[in-house]
Amino acid sequence: MSPEPFALPEEALEEKFLASTGPGGQNVNKVATAVQLRCDVFGLGLAPDVYARLKILAGSRMTDAGEIVITARSYRTQEQNREDARARLAELISRAHIRQAKRIRTRPSRAAKAKRVETKKGRGAVKKARSRPPVE
Repeated sequence: MSPEPFALPEEALEEKFLASTGPGGQNVNKVATAVQLRCDVFGLGLAPDVYARLKILAGSRMTDAGEIVITARSYRTQEQNREDARARLAELISRAHIRQAKRIRTRPSRAAKAKRVETKKGRGAVKKARSRPPVE
């Protein structure tokens, strides 16, 4: 199940263009194509549980000031890198909206426990029968 993309408000985003590494030959030395996208998480108005999950998912990409920093430098043009950074941010926030189903603990029945013990005893008896008979 793929999460639906989160709509990013423009006022919570800040972009900066940097000189990129990677493909592009001599062009990378002249043109600032890499994008550093900063998103103010508090400006998104997320619920506390979504914020907590986002903090875990973002990991080191989230600063102490509550900003998520994503750097995109895979493509040769600013526009493609911009789209890539925004898509990655939206996907990250969408994943934070997905709540994991809480695991319900179950207990084995008394009959299941007894069956397990009997099986173990049976395996032990088989292994004991494989050993050498005692010398008298």
